[in-house]
Amino acid sequence: MVFNRTDFYDTHLVSSVWSPLLFKFQSLFLRKNLKSINNCSSSVSKFILLGFPYTWEIQSLLFSVFSGTYILTLTGNLCIICAVRWDHRLQTPMYILLANFSFLEIWFITSTVPNMLANLLSATSTISFYGCFLQSYFFFSMGTTETFFLSAMAFDRYLAVCRPLHYPTVMTVQRCIRIGAGCWVCGFLYFLLPIYLISQLLFCCSKKIDHFLCDPDMLMKLSCVPSPATETICAVYNSVLIFSTFLFITSSYTLVIRAVLRVPLAEGRHKAFSTCGSHLAMVSLFYGSIMVVYVSPTAGNPAGMQKILSLFYSVLTPLFNPLIYSLRNKEMKAALRKVVG
Repeated sequence: MVFNRTDFYDTHLVSSVWSPLLFKFQSLFLRKNLKSINNCSSSVSKFILLGFPYTWEIQSLLFSVFSGTYILTLTGNLCIICAVRWDHRLQTPMYILLANFSFLEIWFITSTVPNMLANLLSATSTISFYGCFLQSYFFFSMGTTETFFLSAMAFDRYLAVCRPLHYPTVMTVQRCIRIGAGCWVCGFLYFLLPIYLISQLLFCCSKKIDHFLCDPDMLMKLSCVPSPATETICAVYNSVLIFSTFLFITSSYTLVIRAVLRVPLAEGRHKAFSTCGSHLAMVSLFYGSIMVVYVSPTAGNPAGMQKILSLFYSVLTPLFNPLIYSLRNKEMKAALRKVVG
């Protein structure tokens, strides 16, 4: 191969001429793309919640089912709150926590179901940008508060069964009120950072959310720019919250079951086992569904599966949790009869 000095200068000359042009073209291309992304992000004033894109007949059936579930949930939880408020025998830490839990479940289901019912009857299921993030914040803050209340109720049962002599001095009414207030405050502070980070993402012109609520995982998928840091922070927040509270609850009920096994009377063991079994069944339903959906949000679960699992913890658990925590108790059933009567 013969190296020609003329070829070298010609190549150098061509590269020296074309390099600025290529650089200018790339800069214009990048600026144009960033401009279009910024324009799309700044123009996103609302999102479209696809919800359940079925036929009108199926949507009418879903509307009837969800509206009936919503009414039953409100009625059942309000009855429990009224029973605890009006019956002085129920002014104890266990029932105060239960009343707070019922109040929480009312707002937990209200944060999603009314908007979902409106979208089932609407041709354009839209939600504003700020309304979407407010719904996401309140829904997940109340879900976080629910995990804290489940932990507090499990701890209350542990003290009552395993430390009965210390229970009156440890779990006083004033301390129970402080624990309940701490659950509310910590629940609404926990998800401030993840929701703020997601709200700062640049969203593409595609504004369709394949869900019935403003799910953070779906919102991150709408981002035009990859956000691994935000996804990692959200995954860490979810994992720490879910696993720490789940381990605390299961450990508390394990100790309760161990203490119950030492009870000589078979009737007492059967009653305690049935109560703890019901509580653990609902805890497993709640935590099992949120673990699949939120522990690893980047795993790419199918949208249909996410909707079904979200219905379990957002619609069914507010309906069944207070019933299971109260209807196995004779004092609560007597108080509810007075309220209904």
